[in-house]
Amino acid sequence: MIRPLGRQRVVIVVPCYNESNRLPVTLFEDFLADPQCGCVFVDDGSTDGTLNVLDSIRAGREEHVSVVRCPSNRGKAEAVRYGIQHALEKDADFYGFWDADLATPLGAVWDFCSVLEREPAVDMVFGSRVRLLGRHIERRALRHYAGRAFATVVSWVLRLPVYDTQCGAKIFRSRDLVGKLFERPFLSRWVFDVELIARYIQVTGSPQIAAKGIYECPLHEWTDVAGSRLKLSDFGVAFWDIVRIYRKYMRAAVTTKGT
Repeated sequence: MIRPLGRQRVVIVVPCYNESNRLPVTLFEDFLADPQCGCVFVDDGSTDGTLNVLDSIRAGREEHVSVVRCPSNRGKAEAVRYGIQHALEKDADFYGFWDADLATPLGAVWDFCSVLEREPAVDMVFGSRVRLLGRHIERRALRHYAGRAFATVVSWVLRLPVYDTQCGAKIFRSRDLVGKLFERPFLSRWVFDVELIARYIQVTGSPQIAAKGIYECPLHEWTDVAGSRLKLSDFGVAFWDIVRIYRKYMRAAVTTKGT
């Protein structure tokens, strides 16, 4: 792919909330040493020294790194949306978001971009935590099985055989598509990934068409990083959010199909 001078290959949004003690600064700095890479860090109303850490990463890399701050803690969904809107001001081939703890290593960015470059029909690539031989996927058993139950429900609601909606590593192809998907606030603070797919189904017209534009990329490595704020009780909230997403996006589609 030939890129105009100054154009970045990929811009990644990184939502951060009280990450000052666990943000892998060196890994981000190594990633940003490549001029094809850019990051938009979003400080989601942190009350610790996160903003100072982010400013230190940006120092000397202002052309490739932006730091934006939400005036208060709004949750991951709004922090990502806020960051994406800033990312779209940059001239890039691909846009995405990544968890700040780097449970998914940044090296996977290139795997995702490669998929988009060789598969012109694919609009978005999602990381998928599939435990295969030869892969290094570390996930607590309870969260794994709760996640499988959640994915089964989501697949039924969206009418898509999706394996893993909640991996915090996703990259999208075009500025226009990303603008549409992230234009409005999300219903859910945490399972907005599912809502993204529901919005994509609306944009494309049907789950069958949407399925051709989504690619789940099995990760070579994923680590359940200590300090995650996700609790088992959050799955209950997530299931209720799925009901809300179904009512807003999918019920109308099912009714229309049946008439």
